[in-house]
Amino acid sequence: MSLTYDVAIIGAGPAGYVAAIRCAQLGLKTVCVDEWLNHKGEPSLGGTCLNVGCIPSKALLESSHLYQQADINFEHHGISLSSLAINVGAMQDRKNQVVTDLTQGIESLFKANNVDLIHGRAKIITENTIKIVHRKTRKKIEKLTVDNIIIATGSSPVRMQQAMLADDFILDSAGALELTEVPERLGIIGAGAIGLELGSVWSRLGSQVVLFEAMQDFLPMVDAKLANLAKRQLKKQSLDIRLGSRLISAKVKNKKVHVVYEDKSGEKSEVLDKLVIAVGRKPNSDRVFGEELGIERDERRFVLVNDRCQTSVPHIFAIGDVVRGPMLAHKASEEGVMVAEHIAGNHAEVNYDVIPSVIYTHPEIAWVGKTEAECKAAGIRIQVGSFPFVASGRARAMAETEGLVRIITDAETDRVLGVHIFSAQASELIAQAVLMMEMQATAEDIALTMFAHPTLSEALHEAALSIHDRAIHIKN
Repeated sequence: MSLTYDVAIIGAGPAGYVAAIRCAQLGLKTVCVDEWLNHKGEPSLGGTCLNVGCIPSKALLESSHLYQQADINFEHHGISLSSLAINVGAMQDRKNQVVTDLTQGIESLFKANNVDLIHGRAKIITENTIKIVHRKTRKKIEKLTVDNIIIATGSSPVRMQQAMLADDFILDSAGALELTEVPERLGIIGAGAIGLELGSVWSRLGSQVVLFEAMQDFLPMVDAKLANLAKRQLKKQSLDIRLGSRLISAKVKNKKVHVVYEDKSGEKSEVLDKLVIAVGRKPNSDRVFGEELGIERDERRFVLVNDRCQTSVPHIFAIGDVVRGPMLAHKASEEGVMVAEHIAGNHAEVNYDVIPSVIYTHPEIAWVGKTEAECKAAGIRIQVGSFPFVASGRARAMAETEGLVRIITDAETDRVLGVHIFSAQASELIAQAVLMMEMQATAEDIALTMFAHPTLSEALHEAALSIHDRAIHIKN
């Protein structure tokens, strides 16, 4: 049996499901093929982000943050508790329910927008033909004839030969989200966004967390001042961050993980209850098409695309983690919308200069645009304004005074080039900065904007004012 469609999307993560919905909204006959199975072995839409990434990690971060607040900060607010305990099983049940609700929501959206859904593993046979097989039995399910194909197959965790995954002991990031009890000692290889977020969850619940980071610099992609503030604050939260620590081996012995690593002073060892590998992700581009199709990839196996996410084969597109750029759900979704519009004959583009990034520690780290170091390296003359949250009335009322806002502008045009925030709710505040930059705002534009009082957002206003020595609530 062969089915015919205007567009077939392979993958139902943030790139694929958004592309599918937008294609259908534009009047294109659309099918989405997805192979994901959840921990119960059941089909589950949403890809890595919804099933074992963005959403479940934020659910656990929220639960662990509330526990930590009750343990440390409630008394400061005049709230007394006779006892405090964490039920990890109930916490996991809540997290799983959040995921289930959202995956079912995508199914409902597919039905509402007339997107056909096929569960199975897709392989592109020709420019216009896709074969779908059952993921487990490999038996053929369908053959599709299509005018356009969108590859949205996402990414997978990078494995380490010196630390092979071992059930219940050496885990990837997905496994770290499924722990049913708090490990006494937890090691994490990699102190990037994933490692810091997972470390924060289990540290708040009482685990001794050690992060081994091979690089000498902490969060080198983040504004240097914010990175230093974050490192200091996270160490106060008992995260043991060891920079310049290269893993040599990790082996399970007597139900413990024995880690050998090397730093500038030589070879060292640690004994841990669990070890999480969080050293990045790689594109899922190996099984979706054969080399004979002519779709070009780079040396890291990313699918090569032009500025419209079109591959070297004209009617085949690729979006999200499987192509160049930051592996972020919102970037993937925007590419999905852009490609859908192009297929429908409309003009659309993604502004890759204003993609926000967030690390969901507490306080959160968020940024968009260029750092001060990047501007200087590019020879751009800049001005920098900043405002500390300790001077914010709302931050004081919330007892969330750690952090600051930094705004970087072009010294000649006053245009905003980058915004960097380390604070509570930085993930929400950064959206204002994205809008400012999308609208090509200047520091003067922000300074002339009225912000509600008292809000954390006022810190953006004051940082913009400080660029021209006009801040009210700090000394200029």
